[in-house]
Amino acid sequence: MPNPTAAMLVIGDEILSGRTRDANMHYLAGQLTEAGIDLKEVRVVSDDADAIIAATKALSASYAHVFTSGGIGPTHDDITADCIAAAFETPIDVRDDARAILQAHYDRSGQELNAARLRMARIPDGAILIDNPISAAPGFTMGNVHVMAGVPSIFQAMVASVLPTLTGGTPLVSRSLRVMRGEGDIAGPLGVFASDYSDLSVGSYPFQKDGIYGANVVVRGTNTARLDAAMAKLSEIFAT
Repeated sequence: MPNPTAAMLVIGDEILSGRTRDANMHYLAGQLTEAGIDLKEVRVVSDDADAIIAATKALSASYAHVFTSGGIGPTHDDITADCIAAAFETPIDVRDDARAILQAHYDRSGQELNAARLRMARIPDGAILIDNPISAAPGFTMGNVHVMAGVPSIFQAMVASVLPTLTGGTPLVSRSLRVMRGEGDIAGPLGVFASDYSDLSVGSYPFQKDGIYGANVVVRGTNTARLDAAMAKLSEIFAT
């Protein structure tokens, strides 16, 4: 049985402008791999409502899970929650349980739950809250879309809250072989190998060190016995 599939939707002008380097995709990919959920696509869109809504609809219809990152804070450009509500054609407003979480958090810190902060309690009808042990403001799951903060520490905490609730599959396992030849020299036999082991994923990642060209050949799959057999064959092919 194939593993469940997933996509990620990264939201924010700051990512597309190069002002902020996205770390969340790398983290999510690793966590999903361990859980046996195959990340198949990542999209990055600007803080544009039409773009967010369209991407949410497309990804939600194509994959078992969608993870969003960014745009659920207190400022005017944090429009993700409204866009998710629009994509699912459901109302959105301040919800009592989310408000209570924020009220308790700001009471403890001696700060006011002002109008800007209260925006983070606006949750689409029918959504399930995602715990945020870092800064309290919750994310939420609407249908198969898991809506999370863009700040890496908070994003990671929210992923830790969500993943145990999802049904995974068989974790993907990787094996690698370092070959001290250029890709032009190994492409032919590597292509034949990939065809013979078409049930596995075979990738070549070149490098150059001290004027010597080489490649790390990485083979991925869910069956460890099959991987071991493939790596034995690969070592034989490039033994000399």
